[in-house]
Amino acid sequence: MENVILAIESSCDETSAAVCIDGLIKSNVIATQAIHSKYGGVVPELASRAHQQAIAPVVMEALERAGVNKTDLTAVAFTQGPGLLGALLVGASFAKSLALGLNIPLLGVNHMKAHVLAHFIEHPRPKFPFLCLTVSGGHTQIVRVDDYLDMTVLGQTKDDAVGEAFDKCAKIMGIAYPGGPIIDRLAKEGNPDRFEFSKTDMPDLDYSFSGIKTSFLYFTQNQSQKDSNFVENNKHDLAASIQKHLIAMLMDKLTKAAKQEGINQIAIAGGVSANSGLRQTLIEAGETHGWEVFIPKFEYCTDNAAMIAMTAYYQAANMVFASLDSSPMPRMKF
Repeated sequence: MENVILAIESSCDETSAAVCIDGLIKSNVIATQAIHSKYGGVVPELASRAHQQAIAPVVMEALERAGVNKTDLTAVAFTQGPGLLGALLVGASFAKSLALGLNIPLLGVNHMKAHVLAHFIEHPRPKFPFLCLTVSGGHTQIVRVDDYLDMTVLGQTKDDAVGEAFDKCAKIMGIAYPGGPIIDRLAKEGNPDRFEFSKTDMPDLDYSFSGIKTSFLYFTQNQSQKDSNFVENNKHDLAASIQKHLIAMLMDKLTKAAKQEGINQIAIAGGVSANSGLRQTLIEAGETHGWEVFIPKFEYCTDNAAMIAMTAYYQAANMVFASLDSSPMPRMKF
């Protein structure tokens, strides 16, 4: 009998549904919410409303693309956390209703673990144990992965996530949300060695990005007092310089973790793993340190239901199910 799982992702500002059949992703539909760009960040209430409007059409399209009917499903998975409470509630409620109506099992998935297991959607796949640098707008973590469901956080940010640092620096430059991808594009034409910014050094393998964000703010404010067009006239070099600093901070801790754990299987995941500068730097570091590097396709970097489905597949294989009274967990621990 085939194992057919429908997965729903609604943790933030993207509504997604995917179908996984016996460990193979057959569809992955994503509806992005454009409304937040005018506000400079995600507005939780607007996100929840957009999820309510999109979830049924997205699920129907995922089933259609996979060539299955809802009666073919053997389980339904949803993102349990972390994320925005209202957004999580939409996905959880839909999944619970469907599971109850079809009398099939329910699976609650940790969003961050799913980012790591996105590496098992397609080949090549890392071998256990491996390290995964998980970088997004809300999280920055170095994770040791010993098995599909056996993961340990070795280090993480104590304040801002690196994706948030990218977006806030972009906002300081007058760039619309989401600013991270625009910084990446501008950086390709800039001088990464032009400007220096101070940063906060954290002990062990933890991160802090609030210091460099503040340094960037004060630097641009001071320069703009001398020249009101400073940011506009130097936007490429500013983008390249801040991107270089942020990537260097990420790579410094990742290199220490690889040496500490004696692991040469290195992966990245999360929305910021789509950054071209980080990807290239990781490839070059792999050549230098003898790492085998794993970088996901762009479509599996940002929030998507395929990674939720993949995680649910391994949870189902290990009988890790959720009950119908399972609550969304906005601050769900890893």
